[in-house]
Amino acid sequence: MASPSFVLETEHGLTSVMDTALKNDAPALLLLHGNSSSSKVFRHICESATITSRWRVITFCLPGHGSSSKAPDPNKSYHMRGYAELAIYILRHLCIESVVVFGWSLGGHIGIEMIDLLKDSAMCATTKRIEIKGLMLTGAPPALGREQVLAALTTANEQNALELVGQKSWTDDEALAFSKHSAAASIDKFWEPWMFVDARNTDVRARTVLEKTFLGNGEVGAKGVDQRKVVETEDVLIAVVNGAEEQYVNLDYLEGIKWKNLWRNECIRLEGLHHAPFWEDPKGFEKILLDFVVDAEKK
Repeated sequence: MASPSFVLETEHGLTSVMDTALKNDAPALLLLHGNSSSSKVFRHICESATITSRWRVITFCLPGHGSSSKAPDPNKSYHMRGYAELAIYILRHLCIESVVVFGWSLGGHIGIEMIDLLKDSAMCATTKRIEIKGLMLTGAPPALGREQVLAALTTANEQNALELVGQKSWTDDEALAFSKHSAAASIDKFWEPWMFVDARNTDVRARTVLEKTFLGNGEVGAKGVDQRKVVETEDVLIAVVNGAEEQYVNLDYLEGIKWKNLWRNECIRLEGLHHAPFWEDPKGFEKILLDFVVDAEKK
C-alpha cells in the first residue's frame, strides 16, 4: 500500500490519510478499518488498478491506531461518533461531495454513524452537503448497548471478544493472538507482522472508551446513534457482505434486521471466508465491491 499522502492536524490528533486524488465526477470510495488495526488492511483494494482508475480512494488511520497519533481527548474521539465526525471532517477537507463507504468491523459502525451525522448536516444552510451514495458493511452488525451487542456476536466469541476489547492493556501474547485471529482468521498465510504491530501499538484508551460507549458500561453510557433504526429507516443503499465463516458476528442476527434499502435484497455470505473476506480473497471480493459501487453511484 502506498505511503500516507499527508498528515492532517485535527482536534482528534494528527491523522494519517491516504488519498489517490483521482479527479473525476464519480463518488469517492472511503475505506474505514477496524479496532486495533490500521488502513494497511486495505492494501489490496488500494493497489487495485481496476478500482483506483475509476474511483478516488481515501482511507486513514483512526486516532490512536496505525500511523495516526493518539487522541488528545480520548472521550471525544474514541467512539463511533467521534470517529465518524473525523471521517466527515476529512471528506470536507478534501472537498468531497459524494462518497461510497466501505466499513470493516468497527469501520462499519462508523459508517452508520456518518449516515446520521450527514443527514443532520444536510439541514444546515451553511454546511456544504456530502451525500453518502452507499455503505457496505463487513463484520459490522448494527447494534448499540449491551443487549444488542451480545445478540450480534457469535456465542462462541462474545465473552472473549468483549473482554479483549475493553481490556486496557494487552500483553504481547494477547496482541499477537488478536492479530492472528482477526483479519488473518488464524490462517498463517493471511497473517503479516504489521498486524501484530498495529494491535500492540493501538492506544489502550481507544479500547476502554469504545467498550464503555458501545456497550453502555459505567457512567458514560452507550454513546451514538441507534444503528438498527438508521439501517431500518434511512434510504442509503446498504450492502451487507460477510464471510460465511465469520468468527465474531452472529450472521443470523443480521437476517432479523428490517433493512430499508438492502443491496440485492439479501445479506451476502461468502463461502469459506471469515471476518475480513476482502483480505482473504482480494480478487473475489473486488468483484462484489465493484458491482456495489457501480450500483450505488446510480442512486
